[in-house]
Amino acid sequence: MNSEPLHLTGVEAVGGRLGRELPAGSVVWLQGPLGAGKTTLARAIARSRGVGTDATSPTFGLVHHYRGPGGEIYHVDCFRLRHPDEAADLDWQTLTASDLLLIEWPERAGAWAPPASVRVRISHVGDDLRRVDLE
Repeated sequence: MNSEPLHLTGVEAVGGRLGRELPAGSVVWLQGPLGAGKTTLARAIARSRGVGTDATSPTFGLVHHYRGPGGEIYHVDCFRLRHPDEAADLDWQTLTASDLLLIEWPERAGAWAPPASVRVRISHVGDDLRRVDLE
C-alpha cells in the first residue's frame, strides 16, 4: 500500500492503526533513512496497544521492552550494528515470542532478523512530509 505524503501526525495515525490491527506474534520491519519517523511510528504502535510510557529509540541499548494491556512489545534498533554477526548476541528466541516485535534497520541484522509480517518503509518527501509504504 502506497500512501500520499503525510505530516508526522499522519505517520502517528498510521502507527495507531497498525498497532490496533496487527495480530499477536507480528514482526514489523521499520525501514527508512535517519530522521524519517521510524521511532515515531513505533511509539504510535506501542501507544495504540496500551503502553503507558512513550517508546523511545533503543539505538544505544539496542532493545527496549514494553508491556501493556495489548501484550509484550520488543523494539529493536539495529542501526549501531557494524556487522550482521553482532546481531547474534540478541535473544531472538525471546524477541520473536513476544506479542509484537518492531525492528528498525533490520537489514543490518542480516539473516538474524526474523522475516517480516509487515514491512514499513518511511521516506522523506519534504522537510516535514513523509511517505509511508506498507507491504
